Amino acid sequence: MSNNEETRREDLNYPSSDYDGNGGGKGPLLKRILIWVAGVILLLFVAGTALFFYYASSAPKVSYNELASQNTTTIYDANDKVISRLGAQKRDYAKADQIPDNLKHAVVAIEDRRFYKHHGVDIRRILGAATNNIIGRSDGMQGGSTLTQQLVKLSVFSTAASDRTFKRKAQEAWLAINVERHFSKNQILTFYINKVYMGNGVYGMKTAAQYYFGKNLNDLDLSQMALLAGMPQSPTYYNPLASNTKYATERRNEVLNAMVRSNYITKSQAQSAAQDSVTDGLDPNHGDVESSDTNVKEKIVDPYVKEVMTQLSALGYDPNRDGLQVHTNMDLGAQKHLYNAANNEVAFQGNNMQAGVAVTNPHNGQVVAMLGGRHTGNVIYGLDRAVQENRSSGSAAKPLMDYGPAIEYLQWPTFKTVSDTKFYWPGTDKVLHDFDNKYKGNMTMRSALVESRNVPAIRTLQEVGISRATDFLKGLGISQKKPYNLQNGIGLYISPLKMSAAYAAFANGGTYYKPYYIDSITTQDGKTRNFSPSGKRAMSKATAYMMTDMLKGVFTNSQSTGTAAHMSGVNQAGKTGTTNFPGSNQSGVMDSWMAGYTKNYSVAVWTGFDHPFNNGAINSAYERTAVLLYKSIMQYLDNENHASDWKMPDTVEAVRVNGKRQLVIKDSKWALMYGAWTDDDESSASSESKNSESSNSISESRTVESILNSSSKTEESSASSSSAPASSSAPATTTQPNNNH
Repeated sequence: MSNNEETRREDLNYPSSDYDGNGGGKGPLLKRILIWVAGVILLLFVAGTALFFYYASSAPKVSYNELASQNTTTIYDANDKVISRLGAQKRDYAKADQIPDNLKHAVVAIEDRRFYKHHGVDIRRILGAATNNIIGRSDGMQGGSTLTQQLVKLSVFSTAASDRTFKRKAQEAWLAINVERHFSKNQILTFYINKVYMGNGVYGMKTAAQYYFGKNLNDLDLSQMALLAGMPQSPTYYNPLASNTKYATERRNEVLNAMVRSNYITKSQAQSAAQDSVTDGLDPNHGDVESSDTNVKEKIVDPYVKEVMTQLSALGYDPNRDGLQVHTNMDLGAQKHLYNAANNEVAFQGNNMQAGVAVTNPHNGQVVAMLGGRHTGNVIYGLDRAVQENRSSGSAAKPLMDYGPAIEYLQWPTFKTVSDTKFYWPGTDKVLHDFDNKYKGNMTMRSALVESRNVPAIRTLQEVGISRATDFLKGLGISQKKPYNLQNGIGLYISPLKMSAAYAAFANGGTYYKPYYIDSITTQDGKTRNFSPSGKRAMSKATAYMMTDMLKGVFTNSQSTGTAAHMSGVNQAGKTGTTNFPGSNQSGVMDSWMAGYTKNYSVAVWTGFDHPFNNGAINSAYERTAVLLYKSIMQYLDNENHASDWKMPDTVEAVRVNGKRQLVIKDSKWALMYGAWTDDDESSASSESKNSESSNSISESRTVESILNSSSKTEESSASSSSAPASSSAPATTTQPNNNH
C-alpha cells in the first residue's frame, strides 16, 4: 500500500472522541440543541420580564377608597346629568369583625385556597391552571387569578372579554403585589366580601344575607354561607331564586367540599349541610331592600337604562361589576315629557291600555327617548314595548314595503295610477277589504297612500315584487326569519324602535343608521370607548324626498287619518296604522300606530293591549291615542329644536299634472311628459281646496295613463311579470291581523 493511500484512509477516519461506533457523535449535536433551547427560553424570559415591567409601569393606581368602595356604574344623559347609578343603594358594608370565620373560610376555600401563603400572585396556581387548561380538566379547578387579583380587577379594571390582555393581566398582578404590601390578608378578604356582586342588583355578602335570607351574616348556617361564598363567579346561575336551583345546589356543594379539602370543616359537617335545600330559609319578602330604583325618576328612565344595560352586556361589559361611566344619548327633558304624556296627559282606555314609543335622531341613529309602558307600578326593567316585535304595524308598513320600493326600483312618480278595485288574495277566494268596505277605482299613488287604501298598496307590492321589497326592508334594518308575503304590505311585525329608525331614513335623505343608546364608556382605569356608528345608504335621495312629500299629506289632507297630529308651523311627515283582529271572531281595532318625523327627530308610537284577546278591542274613542301621544312628544321636540322644511334634491322635479303639483324622478320616462311646476302654479294651488286632489284623482289618473299607455305598456308589463310573487304569497287562512287604515 502506498503512502498516498494510507494518507487518504487516515483522512477518512474521524477522531475517536467524535465517533466511537456506538452513536457517540450525537452528543455534541444534542448539547448544541439544549443550549439553543435554553437560550431561547432565557431570551423569552428576559423579554417577558421586560414587557411585564413595561406594562406594570403604566398601571393605574389603586387606593383604599377604590378597594373599599362599591363599583357603581353611573349612567348619564346626553347633557352629562346623572340619570341612574346601578346598585349604588343596594349595599350594607360589613366590618371585618362582623364576618363569621366560616364565611371567610368558605370564600378562601373556593376562590383561593393558598390565599394565606402567597403575596398577591401565586405562580404555582398559575402553572396549575395552565396545566388544567391543557389537559382539559375542570373539576374543582380554580383559575390562575388569586383572590387579591380578583379584588384588583373588581376595583380598577373592566371585566369585558376584550380587555383580557397580557398587558391587563400584568398590571393586575403588579397591583395585587402592591395591595398585599399595604393591606393585611384580613383587610383584603373584607374588601372582597363587601365588593362582589351577588345578583338582583345586590352588592356585598352582608346585603345578600339580608336580601335572600332576611338575616345578618352571623345568623346564617353553614349551608347558607357556602351558597353565598359560591355565588360571585356567576350570580345568575348560582342564584337560589332561580326557577331551576340545580346549579346553585351544585355550587354550594362544591364550596362545602373545598372547605373539607382545606380542613376548615369535617366531612360529616359538609354532608349535613348538603342535606339542606338551597331554598331553605329564603325570605319571602326578598327584594324589599330599600332602594331608590322605584322612585319616579327611576321609573321615567327605566326602559332606557334597561336597554343601555343590554347594550353594555352585548359589548362584553358587566355593568353590575365594572364601575363604568356611561354617557348615553338620552334627552332627559324629552324622556320626562314622554313619560308624563303617556301616564298623565293623553287619554287612554284605562290603565291596561299600553304604549311603546321610540324617538331617534335621523342624523346619527341616537336613541333620544323611549317609553316601555305606562302605569308599570314598582316593576324594574320590565317589558319594554318600545323594542318588542310581536305586534303588526298596519298601514304604517306601506311606505316601507310598498311605495318606497316602487319609487326606488320602478321610478314611479307620485301621480302613478294605482287601482282600488275588488281584489282576491292570490290562490284563494278571500277578498281584501278596506276599513270602509268600499273601492275608489283608479287613483294616484299619492292619494292611495294619504288615504291609506289597502288594495292599491297590495297591487303596488305585486308590481315591486317580494324580493325587491325584502331588499328594501333589509336596507332599513328590518328582517324576519320567515319569508315576507303580500299580507306584509299592509302590516309588518316590527318594534317602535325599528319603525322609528326606518322612517328616519326618509327624514335624512335615504341613509339608515342603526339605533344606539351609548355615546361613550369610560372604565375604571380611565380608558374611554366612543361610539358613532356610520350610516348606510338605504335608498336614493329622490325616493326619500318623494316619500316625505307624499307623507306630509297625512297631516293635512282631510281624507287622511293623521290630521289630529297636525301642528301649524311644524314641518313633518308620517303615517298612521291600525290593525283589526285576525279572522272574524272579534271586531274592532287591536293595534294603533303613528310613525312620523321632522328633519331632526323620528318618532314611532304603538298603543294597544298586551293581551288583546282578553282585554278586547280598542274603543273608537281611543283609536287616535297613538296619534295624540305622537303629537305631544313631537310638539315638545320641535319647540326645543325647530326643523326647517326639506329641500328637493336635484334628482327630483316638480311637475304640473292636471293643475296639481306632483313629483317625478328627473330623466325618467314620466318626467318627459309634463311641464315644470312654477311659482305661479304654487300661488294658484294655495287658493284651492287642499282636498281637491282626492275628488279629482280618478279623472286625473286616467288622463295620465292614457298619455303614457302607448309608450310604457310593454315596459311596465315586463317589470310586473318579472317581479310578481308566487300565488302562495298569501295563504288561504290568514294569521296576519287585517289592516284598517
